[in-house]
Parts: sequence; structure tokens; C-alpha cells
Amino acid sequence: MPTDCISYQKSGYFSKLIVDYLDEKSELKPFYNRFPKIENFKDQIAEKQQNFPHENRKLLVAELEKQYLNFDISEETQKNIQLLKSNNAFTITTGHQLNLFTGPLYFIYKIVSTINLCKQLKKNYPNQDFVPVYWMASEDHDYEEINYFNFKNNKIQWEKECKGPVGRLATSGLEELLDTFTKELGTSENAKYLIDLFTKSYLEHSNLAAATRYLANELFKEEGLVIVDGDSAELKKIVAPFIKEELLHQTSFEKVTKTATQLSEYKIQVNPREINLFYIEDDLRERILLENGTYKVNNTTITFTQNEILNELENHPEKFSPNVILRPLYQEVVLPNLCYIGGGGELAYWLELKSNFEANNITFPILLLRNSVVIATTKQAAKGSKLGIRFGELFLNQQELISQKTKEVSKFSIDFTMQKEALENQFKELNAIALQTDKSFIGAVKAQEAKQIKGLENLEKRLLKAEKRVHTEYLKQIMDLQNELFPNQSLQERKLNFSEFYLEYGADLIQKLLTELEPLKQEFKVITF
Repeated sequence: MPTDCISYQKSGYFSKLIVDYLDEKSELKPFYNRFPKIENFKDQIAEKQQNFPHENRKLLVAELEKQYLNFDISEETQKNIQLLKSNNAFTITTGHQLNLFTGPLYFIYKIVSTINLCKQLKKNYPNQDFVPVYWMASEDHDYEEINYFNFKNNKIQWEKECKGPVGRLATSGLEELLDTFTKELGTSENAKYLIDLFTKSYLEHSNLAAATRYLANELFKEEGLVIVDGDSAELKKIVAPFIKEELLHQTSFEKVTKTATQLSEYKIQVNPREINLFYIEDDLRERILLENGTYKVNNTTITFTQNEILNELENHPEKFSPNVILRPLYQEVVLPNLCYIGGGGELAYWLELKSNFEANNITFPILLLRNSVVIATTKQAAKGSKLGIRFGELFLNQQELISQKTKEVSKFSIDFTMQKEALENQFKELNAIALQTDKSFIGAVKAQEAKQIKGLENLEKRLLKAEKRVHTEYLKQIMDLQNELFPNQSLQERKLNFSEFYLEYGADLIQKLLTELEPLKQEFKVITF
């Protein structure tokens, strides 16, 4: 299969907002700081260096050391944590939910993109250090989005009640799910590794945050990945002044609402609340509301006066959890971060947030769309070449692809454009005559023209349908190939779990991704094993 590239813009899998961002449309420039080009990191480094307190570095490193207690930490990760004490060290960050066993395949691509960008930056800016960070969304409560993963067309799902932050959710009860997964895996060496990885991640750690840290650490520790859990009293102390601002003045609501209005021609990803904070405990995650001067925790009897809630913030900052609007600000306050790497949906809501960052005097990071990949076997690649399929064509809607390939292999043209043009020219003469006669004749000519054009279109459709029957076997092979690489007519990376490929390729899977992915290239990558 010819591995021609296809840009993200032409793939059909991204919103107009993201396409326009990637095209650097001038109307979007007010909504981001710098575009992700290697040369733009020079000014980003200078700005963040000037705008990030050294004291925050010491607090961050101390908290990371605490979070990594009792974890087998590699020399590379330990080195990167200590590097963060230096004013010349910066992070490149991605974030993701605590999906069971990593969830969709793109979890892996996000982290590989982050690691590889750090390597590229080090080559271009040797006097600085760059640390890859995975920020765990441990305070989310969207349990239904994370409690499963797909393996060989089977949904392996964890049924458990969850009312609070998912990171605190106990991992008890996952033994049965492991039994189901084990039966699917088989007995190969790669299968044994996956079983051991699942066992040590989920059966030997008490909550989902610890399990996810272990899992991501095992997969990427040799690359120096640093994993941050935002559900932390010490980190919340750093961000407490910004939480106070939110409680007292609701600045984010004002700023983001105005930005959403300015972006109204696009589909807005998220809308701000008046207060963009949750109140959390082990079994509680509810919005904080302000009604008639009283702060209330939604769906509970918990209430605070202004003084009481400020005292609660001072004494228990860990109970205040930023929502999707404020979490990016929290992240950028506690990390010396230069760039956030995310999917299209994530970047869409980040583009709503710059004005709120400016109001809080926090540097807005460079926004980079993560790498996207289609993994193919050598057999699939050979089949594609034999069928004359280019990689970019597989992104087409299946019916559009089949029609296009039918026209290519047909012995004669199924495009009646020339015939339609000839017919239109003939009717131009008739229309000229009609203009010199009765008005009713003009209508008759127009009606006849429309009827004959419609007749040609119907003949074109019937001919195409007939040719599809002639080439049934060839077209079926094309559909089969597309269905293999685009399951359920969707991107492979959104449907499949890494374990399906790890079972086949082992450690070579991640190593090949680390070798081949180029974060600053805006194009889908096809990787063949």
C-alpha cells in the first residue's frame, strides 16, 4: 500500500475549528499564544521562565517525590524530577482520563508525542531541559467513559458504583475482569506480559490513580516520563489564590463566555459555569453554586458563607477541584510548562481559555495536536498495493471510496460531465430563441433542460451501479481492507486498545512509535509491522 501521507485537515476527522487552527487562519490568532513550530519555542521558553516562580518548582518536586514513594522509578524519571528544580527545565504535558488498561490506543500516542517533542526540543535548545509529563485526570467522575476497553471486538467492562473522583476509586473486584481478559489473550510470552502488567497495575494497587501511575510508568519509565496526580493538597495550595479568585469574582465565567461568543461560528466544545469548581470527598464530586451570597454544594445540604468557604479553602484545598474550564489553569500554575499536547476535542476547549489565562497573568501554553497513527500489517500493506489503494483514500466514506475506485477500474468513463455540458450548450441556443417568443415557451425550455439533465444523472447512477456489480470481488476486497484498518468506519486509535497490538508485536510496538512519530508534523502516519 503506497504510504502517501494525508494531512489532518484533509482526513475528515477534525472539526472546522481545529482545521482552521492548523491552517493558522488569522481570525483564530487571538485565541492562542504561539503556533507549534520549533522556532516559536524560543519565545515561549523566555516568557515561561520569566513568569514561573522558582518557589513553585521546589514545591512541585517535593510533591512528585511524595507521589512516587513505593514505586519502582527509573533513573531517567528520577533525573527528570530533579531537573525540574532548575529554572532551565520545562515540561511538555499531555493529560488523559484514567481509562481502564489505557482505554483507546491514542492514550499511547499522546504520551509518545510528548516524549518525542521533548527529544526534538533538546536537540534545538541544548541549554534547556525538557521533561515529558502525563497529567492524570484523577479528579474526573465520568466513570462510564473509563470503565472499559475493547479487545478483539469484545468490550471488557468493569461494573462498579462510583460517586466521587475516579482516582480514589478502589480497585477491588477487578479479579473477575482479569479472568475474562486472560481467556482472550492466550498463552504467548506477550500475553503473559500483559496479564502480569494488568495484575500488578490493578490487583496490587488500592485505587485507580495508583494503578494508572504504575501502568503508565511501566510502559514509559525508560523514557523518563513523569506522572502528576492533581488530586493533591500540596499542589492545590499553590493554586489556592486562583481558586479564591474564582469563588469571589467568577472571572473565568466572564472571560470564557466572551470568548465563546467570539467563536460562535464554530461548535463550542464547553460552556463555562458561574463557578467552575467542584467540591470533592471520597464519595462526593458536586458543583459549587453561589446563590444569594451563600455557597452551596449541589445535591447536598452542605453550605458555606463567604468567610466559611475561604476558611475551608485555606484548611482543605484538596476539597476544591477545578472543572474542565479551570483545570488547564491549575496545570499551568503548578508546572513550568511550554506546550500542551491533546486531541482535537481538547484543543477546541483550550482555544476558549486564553483570555482567562491573561486575566490571571499565567502564560498560555503552545497547543499541539497529538500524533495520529494507523497501524497496518505487511500483509495489509501488500494487499493495498495489489488493489491500487493509496493510504489517503482509506479516509474516504466507504461508498465514496467504492464509487471512486469503480470509476478508476471501469473500461469506460462513468462521468457524464461532458455530455451534460454539451446538453447545456444546446439549451443555451433554445433559451436565446425562447427569449424572443412567448414567455410560456421559456418555461417549457427550462423544464425540458432540467428533465434531460436529470435523465443523464440517472443514467450515470445506473451505469455506476452496473459497473459495481461487474467488479464486485475487487470492491469487496477494498471494503474488507478499509474495515480492518478503520473498524466501524472510525479511526483505529479511537476503538482499539494497545494490548491487541502488543499481543502481536510486544515491546516493538512502543519502540517503533517512539522511533517514527514526529509531533510537529501535521499528518497521519501509517506504521507497518
